[in-house]
Amino acid sequence: MSPALSMVATRGTTMPRAGLSTAAVVDAALHLIDERGLDALTLAAVAERTGVAAPSLYKHVGSLAQLRTQMAVRIMEELTERFTKALVGRSGDDAVATLMRTYRQYAVDHPARHAAIPPDPLHDPELASAGARLIEVLFAVLRGYGLDGAAAIHTTRCLRAIVHGFASIEAAGGFGLPEDLDTTHEQLIRMFVASLPRT
Repeated sequence: MSPALSMVATRGTTMPRAGLSTAAVVDAALHLIDERGLDALTLAAVAERTGVAAPSLYKHVGSLAQLRTQMAVRIMEELTERFTKALVGRSGDDAVATLMRTYRQYAVDHPARHAAIPPDPLHDPELASAGARLIEVLFAVLRGYGLDGAAAIHTTRCLRAIVHGFASIEAAGGFGLPEDLDTTHEQLIRMFVASLPRT
């Protein structure tokens, strides 16, 4: 390796100081919250992880708020990609169940990323495009039930409330009773699927 490409290892992650980009800063921030939680996110912590002085980050992100926005875009893109891959070749009840299981698994795998998903990305110009692509996956699944327009919006809200609510409570350790969580989640899936119209 060229000595000009100084490598900085932090908490098991190695990143080159030379050629630092906005994408690399977002990567570092995401790995940081994966390891230490969302509350650990600061520009100083990201700078330390990337091996640069904190002021150097301003070449790539204008503020912590802007970094959070870019992270949210990346997270929604990740979810959209996961949903799309998981749903290939599936339709109807199988597609809905797969979508709900995939969402929960993402939240289990990445609780801090899940917590960083903005509640209403469609009304933020910087997030709207990524948010619309994510929502469109849900709409596409529901069109198989003849749901469109207002009906699709209401049903999507119900679906989101179920999957996000369960995942958030689970990630926070809020299910203290001893019964198996997989069983509970599968019951929720059956309840939601049963509420969908049959054409």
